[in-house]
Amino acid sequence: MIANLGLAALWFAAALAVLQLLAGGLTLRRDIPGLAVLVRPVAVVQGALAAISFAALIVVFCQTDLSVKLVAMNSHSAKPFLYKFAGAWGNHEGSMLLWVTVMGLAGGFVALVERRLPERTMLATLAAQAFVSLGFYAFLLIASNPFERLDPAAPEGQGLNPLLQDPGLAFHPPTLYIGYVGLSIAFSFAVGALLTREVSPAFARAMRPWVMGAWIFLTLGITAGSYWAYYELGWGGWWFWDPVENASLMPWLAATALLHSVSVLASRNALRAWTIMLGVVAFSMSMVGTFLVRSGILTSVHAFAVDPTRGSFILALLAIYIGGALLLFALRAATVTEGQRFTVTSREGALVFNNVMLTAILGIVLIGTLYPLLAEALGSKVSVGPPYFNPMTAVFLLPMLVVLAIGPLLRWRRDAFSRVGKRLILPLLAALGALLFMVTRGTGVLPALGMTLAAGLVVATLLPLQGRRLRTVTLPLWGMVLAHFGVGVALFGMAADSAFTQERLVAVKLGEATQVGPWQVTLRAIEPVAGPNWTALEGALAASYGKGAPTVLRPQSRSFWSPPQQTNESALLTRWNGQLYAVLGEQAEDGRWQLRLWWKPFVTLIWLGGVLIALGGVLALIGRVASDLRRLIATGKIAYRRQRQGR
Repeated sequence: MIANLGLAALWFAAALAVLQLLAGGLTLRRDIPGLAVLVRPVAVVQGALAAISFAALIVVFCQTDLSVKLVAMNSHSAKPFLYKFAGAWGNHEGSMLLWVTVMGLAGGFVALVERRLPERTMLATLAAQAFVSLGFYAFLLIASNPFERLDPAAPEGQGLNPLLQDPGLAFHPPTLYIGYVGLSIAFSFAVGALLTREVSPAFARAMRPWVMGAWIFLTLGITAGSYWAYYELGWGGWWFWDPVENASLMPWLAATALLHSVSVLASRNALRAWTIMLGVVAFSMSMVGTFLVRSGILTSVHAFAVDPTRGSFILALLAIYIGGALLLFALRAATVTEGQRFTVTSREGALVFNNVMLTAILGIVLIGTLYPLLAEALGSKVSVGPPYFNPMTAVFLLPMLVVLAIGPLLRWRRDAFSRVGKRLILPLLAALGALLFMVTRGTGVLPALGMTLAAGLVVATLLPLQGRRLRTVTLPLWGMVLAHFGVGVALFGMAADSAFTQERLVAVKLGEATQVGPWQVTLRAIEPVAGPNWTALEGALAASYGKGAPTVLRPQSRSFWSPPQQTNESALLTRWNGQLYAVLGEQAEDGRWQLRLWWKPFVTLIWLGGVLIALGGVLALIGRVASDLRRLIATGKIAYRRQRQGR
């Protein structure tokens, strides 16, 4: 019954997407008032129906309804409730339904609250959103039905991939998908503005909160995913340049450039064409990521589908959406005027430079991700990893960080570096001190440069607050400072992890101790333990920092029985200055146990920096929304007074 309700809601939502597209499109062509009034309420109801469909899928997973094929393939009656609940999106069909639900709710929310754009532009935006949604509804209903039934019902489910049976499953995919799909709103805004030739500061002010919201969730999703992979996979690294990791990084790079560009357009009436193009590119990268994960061309712990037919469907959608948007941009580019001019030595100039750097990094990551796939299709095996990505991205990242430190100190429109030169003395001293420290430690070139820039950037990001009363600092300014400060913090953690990590792979007997960095680690015991759907061998490691009291870590080697799979559960011990990371291996023939240990100084700053970046975005978003509300209230009061005076 619940599954039937979910499928019916999905069909009705798809039908309303058709109605929304037709009503919006016909109104734009023929100006039919009767159809125009339908678009907003239809968008709201469509989002509600998509949410009902997704809620039904969660219910059948929580109930372990084995008459639903998706549940039988990806769940098990003995699985903990959290993974039954989160398992609803831990598979191909469920994750795509989550995608469509977020898209529908986002479109409905835009229709419900957005009143700043001219109505024709709003109708064009909602029609574009319906067009995008319709393709994904068709994909679900034709190629990936999440409510397909089994007759008879399966006696038991096959279970969820053990690597996904972690609390990270409840947080990482939803935040990442909200970010991915939020960029569809930016895409629809860009298409709507092109259709009605309304690329203006008002358009940018309406678009900006949606871009910022998507960017915040993307940042949180990538940060959470990085930490999840770090502790779950037992490799000891926080970023592996996995193609699917890159698939989430590429939209973030484009969204970061778009966020800065749309802010310039909203505040200074510049970068009009750049903003439109980035709105298209950002969603294009989301579509590329969707294709990589669901086409079957990748083998990854992140990948869901191995069905080329589904990949072909998504590739067709990508060609239609992105090809159509680029064609529209080419046809209407002449109508997108240049906007206000500015000099190179201005805040706008710094933002343009960094947007170019972000775009270059995006191109490098895109080439490094797709080239091995193309080479394999032509019969060659090519591996592209850190030796390519690290130096190539550094070429553009390092100058971008320098400009990031200087840009917020420059004035809008026109300025001179000589005016801000004296204010950069403290950041330069901090950078020089970090460089001398790294040189004396004999670290590599990239870690040394990273630490140098991190130290200078952390100090420079605070300079916009210099000479101001903190009570008068606006939330958007606090947000900018905090986000840029988070970049410096994350960069410091990356450089420290690369330069100072110490690794030890040993085989020890019970009671035997080993040393890694400042830690002494003793294997006290190996004990069997049991979980709800797994058994494990658990090590008891007594870890002492210097001469301090020991703390017990408990890494596990788990054996899941549905589906049958062996996994390693790492154990982490966090201090203010880093993490001790321990993985339990197999027992050797002589009775010794393999241990893999890392001491990773300041590695937690990587994820703290990511959280600070997202928190900066939250503060800026709150400040912008509050400012827009005050402007709307003031406008309403003026209109009311004029109406009263007219009487």
